[in-house]
Amino acid sequence: MRAARSLVAPTGHERSFGEDEIIVSKTDVAGRITYANHVFLRVSGYMEDEVLGAPHSLIRHPDMPRAVFKLAWDRLLDGHEVFAYVNNMAINGDHYWVLAHMTPTFGRDGGIVGFHSNRRVPDRAKVNAVLPLYETLRTEEGRYPDRALGLRASTALLDRTLASLGKSYDAWLWTL
Repeated sequence: MRAARSLVAPTGHERSFGEDEIIVSKTDVAGRITYANHVFLRVSGYMEDEVLGAPHSLIRHPDMPRAVFKLAWDRLLDGHEVFAYVNNMAINGDHYWVLAHMTPTFGRDGGIVGFHSNRRVPDRAKVNAVLPLYETLRTEEGRYPDRALGLRASTALLDRTLASLGKSYDAWLWTL
């Protein structure tokens, strides 16, 4: 039996995967994993039975600002696709950066029945370009002992930052 995920600390060691590989996962509407391909399992270090039914946040690295995930969830629940640079954490605390493309999956009635995510190896210069904003958002989140207040504050900061640039999140992401 593996150690409980909550007890694992980031190691600072980065994992990689091939430029020709795609990490794929699917979730239900609550964000519980319903499918993970072999690349997801290999890179994350989890076994299939450990991830199926688990929340996708299982691989969330603590250095990722929660405001980025809120933006993604809001967009997905509105029926839009989302692209984001994301730092994920493997079962042992190693991390791996991805360029994630997340999309809602629609049922026959047009309602959202789940989500699909494809992740590719990101351009390292673009990851380096998002790091200052991500650090600023994490710092803002950390200023509040109440997690909900920290999330609201960092989300407002993200909105103000994008407004000051005169760009939507998507426009900002694609100009990196």
